Parts: sequence; structure tokens; C-alpha cells
Amino acid sequence: MSCADEVLRAPGRHSLRDLIGRIRLRWGHDLFLGAGILCLAFPFFIPAARVASWLVYGGLQPLAFPGLDTGRVLPLWAIVYTFGIWLLIWSPTEEVTYQGYVLPRIEVLSQRWIAVSIVSFWWALQHVFLPFILDWKYVAWRFLAFLPSMIVLTLLYLRIRRLPPFFVAHWSMDTIAIFMTLKL
Repeated sequence: MSCADEVLRAPGRHSLRDLIGRIRLRWGHDLFLGAGILCLAFPFFIPAARVASWLVYGGLQPLAFPGLDTGRVLPLWAIVYTFGIWLLIWSPTEEVTYQGYVLPRIEVLSQRWIAVSIVSFWWALQHVFLPFILDWKYVAWRFLAFLPSMIVLTLLYLRIRRLPPFFVAHWSMDTIAIFMTLKL
């Protein structure tokens, strides 16, 4: 069976282990690699948000909508849910979906740059809807702010081809976003 056949076999025949890869006792290595991925990808958010603000709003600071992380405070029940359930499920789900499942399939069916473009586009677009605010400027700003980091994460995955370090990096990014909503 060729590599393309293996990647494109019936979706019902894949297990999570097929998507995530062999799990080895490399936790120390995965933690350090995840921290490296975080250090490479996370810094793209800040300049991207500034450029997106300049392109969409004409200034370097976006309007402070109530949906922005810094413009809201989560109630206690939402904080418990976020740290107890959402954080454990959402980051790995995104990584498995975009990096582990969709990217390899599009890459086999087309060229690498097309796969990176499609996955990064849809992954960035997904982040427009959490929180979803019905304002085209906000939607455009959020999409443009996330797109560079999604491209970097996708390119890094193509280099590493292992999901556990990306879980670590993504959990870290989401944890930072959660702490931005806490008013201590």
C-alpha cells in the first residue's frame, strides 16, 4: 500500500492512535519541544494583531469589544469548566483535526503550499467565531490576527510530524488566553 493510499484510506478505519502517532515515553522531550513551538509561534500573534488593527481599524489598537479576552471577566463556573474540561479537550481536538487529519490528506492530494494555505485559512477562520461578534471589522481583524500563527504552526508540524508537542504548545497558548480573562 502506498503512502497516499495509507493516508487516504476510509475515515472509519482510523483510530486516534493513527492520527496522533505512537505515544512514547518522551514527555520531557515533548514538553521542551512544545515550549519551543510556543516560543516560535506565539510571538506572531502580537505583531499580527497590530498589523490587522492597522489594516482594519486604521490604528494599532483594536476596539475593546466585550468579547475580547481583555474586555470580559469569566464567572466562576466558566473558569472551572474552562480549566477542568474545555482546556483538556479543545486544544488536542484542534491539533488532531487540522494537523493530524486534514493537513496530510490535502498534502497528498495537492501540493504542500496548497495544503498549508487551506489548513491555515480554515484554522484562522475558526478562531473568528470564538467569540463571534457580528461586526465585519472585528471578524476581519480576528482572522488576520490569527492567520500568521496558524501558518507557522502548520509549517512547524510539517517539520516535526508529531502531535504531542503541539498539544503542549496549544495548551499553553489557550492557558494564556484564559488567564487574560481572569481579573485577580
